Amino acid sequence: MQPETSNSYRRKFNLSDRLISALDAGLRTVFTPTRATRPSPSASVPQAELSVEEKQQAAALMRVNHVGEICAQALYESQALFSRSESLRKHFEQAAQEELDHLAWTADRLTELGSHTSHLAPAWWMGAFAWGSLAGLAGDKWSLGFVVETERQVEAHLASHLQRLPEADAASRAIVDQMRREEAEHADAAAAAGARPLPAPIPELMRTAAKVMTTVAHRI
Repeated sequence: MQPETSNSYRRKFNLSDRLISALDAGLRTVFTPTRATRPSPSASVPQAELSVEEKQQAAALMRVNHVGEICAQALYESQALFSRSESLRKHFEQAAQEELDHLAWTADRLTELGSHTSHLAPAWWMGAFAWGSLAGLAGDKWSLGFVVETERQVEAHLASHLQRLPEADAASRAIVDQMRREEAEHADAAAAAGARPLPAPIPELMRTAAKVMTTVAHRI
């Protein structure tokens, strides 16, 4: 006689279960130090002695990048939550896992620079979660289009940081360059998965929201 299988093992996670899981992930993202699964790109470059001004400049930029990674976690969690496709949900979850390394690298670099992460981290996460939820509710192809546009904007943003970081700060530059290349890969993967280009007003709204975030996070 076969042993009876508990209903708790047979049932699939419903939307409420996944929402609780997403909120739990958000709490851990904001309040718990993240451990990278890969060595930081900065580990293989020499650590230069930076002036006080150079440290402050680098820290402000890396704080913005850390906020970007908090937002990435919220976006992927919310888009996975509302995805109609199980395979696409797993795609978003895998992308979020890969972005966790970026979150850890930028946080560790801020510590090395003697600075701090943004004090508004919970607000950044909640705002990004709302954006991602709207994209997910619009449908999978629109949600993928949102990923493509987001990652293209982030890629350009990181490229600009490579121009603005102190020339001597090879450690921060190595991290940012690796992040830039991997964000481009995420955009390409979303495009290949069937992303639908977003209507013209939406990318501009996204750029405006990103500008507010980067301006505030640069200081707070």
